[in-house]
Amino acid sequence: MLDKIVQDSLICVGLHVKDWKDAIQKSAQPLVDNGDITSEYINGIFESVKEFGPYFVIAPHVALAHAPSEDGAKKLALGVATLANPVDFHNQDNDPVKYIFTLSSPDSNSHLEAMKELVALLSDSAFYQKLDKAKTSHEVVEIMSGKK
Repeated sequence: MLDKIVQDSLICVGLHVKDWKDAIQKSAQPLVDNGDITSEYINGIFESVKEFGPYFVIAPHVALAHAPSEDGAKKLALGVATLANPVDFHNQDNDPVKYIFTLSSPDSNSHLEAMKELVALLSDSAFYQKLDKAKTSHEVVEIMSGKK
């Protein structure tokens, strides 16, 4: 499933950001540009953090940025960003964040298989080593799809 929703155009490698808000904005922008989400979806992510805190920092150094589908999720998609310098998301257990996965799911079910595959990747330490070595968006796509 990941091989169907992760595309070169949704990947940012070595992204330079100043703080967590900038990281979310820049890592989600390719999904806006691709028509997968609206710019309101990014605002929905910020609103979720205001309400619930940085709950989507789900593992050490990993954020799974998302908002409710009604905030502007148009298609099932997953963006991936690796940060040049990790940033604090104010999650004491898992900061600093170096990898941001931006999920767009237009409903409550279509993303479940992709999340199952992503969780399997996130539990493999070799996955992060591969991401750290990736120099291009295409390499990240190959890593995410299991080809590399």
